[in-house]
Amino acid sequence: MKLMRYGAKGAEKPAILDANGVVRDISSALPDITSHTLTPHSLKRLHELDLASLPVVAQPGRIAPPWSGMGKFLCVGLNYADHAAESNLPVPPEPILFTKTLSSLVGCNDAVVLPQGSVKGDWEVELGVVIGTKARYVSEADALKYVAGYCVVNDVSEREYQIERGGTWDKGKGCDTFGPVGPWMVTADEVPDPQSLSMWLDVNGQRMQTGNTSTMIFGVAQLVSYISRFMTLYPGDLISTGTPPGVGMGKKPSPIFLKPGDEMKLGIAGLGDQHQKVYAWDPALIDN
Repeated sequence: MKLMRYGAKGAEKPAILDANGVVRDISSALPDITSHTLTPHSLKRLHELDLASLPVVAQPGRIAPPWSGMGKFLCVGLNYADHAAESNLPVPPEPILFTKTLSSLVGCNDAVVLPQGSVKGDWEVELGVVIGTKARYVSEADALKYVAGYCVVNDVSEREYQIERGGTWDKGKGCDTFGPVGPWMVTADEVPDPQSLSMWLDVNGQRMQTGNTSTMIFGVAQLVSYISRFMTLYPGDLISTGTPPGVGMGKKPSPIFLKPGDEMKLGIAGLGDQHQKVYAWDPALIDN
């Protein structure tokens, strides 16, 4: 299944993209897709819906984050060896973890708004892993059983804030609108091997990133198991698993950074595409 939500902020409706690529409104079956919807029992009920009998949404308009009620937005840094190399950093012996704020979460095509004084905005296409079952000290062999599904994430970053302003990475990762997610959450049964997904990202029509999840240093099962040893993972928690090479910071001979008016397009095979336009600081674009 491809679970999605559509509509204006604060008025989102739940939907499923059916096998023919048609958006079906499922609000008659549940009022919203929440973290509780992502549990195995709830997903089983959704699988049993007769989608052909549900209303077609011909023009969904704004596509919202695929579920509400996310508790944690966790990220893994330097999880592709070639990305570590372009960042002039060593391959980490263990996963590097940081968080994005929940206020960074936006829909897949929503505006990306650069914070005041931003000079080094950057892009990162990443595979998102969505937890569906409470996970605590799970084994690597069992880890994928705790995954509800997968999605596309753009881990937008402000490199000056991240690297040059002291402290942890979080201040350059958690700015408002810096976490586009979606368009859908594809349930795990439709992604038999999360380590064989091609991914890409363009800026202003120029290909910047081309990669495949097969080149991760730490795979999805390793990450779920590892993170569950430091904190309990709950349904609706999201793990963004790192990016392949091609980020703006690593461009040679000179870095390339985002500026107002730029457009990012990105996607992962089978998980859908995103399209964001970059804007200068404007709180109206964040709050409305």
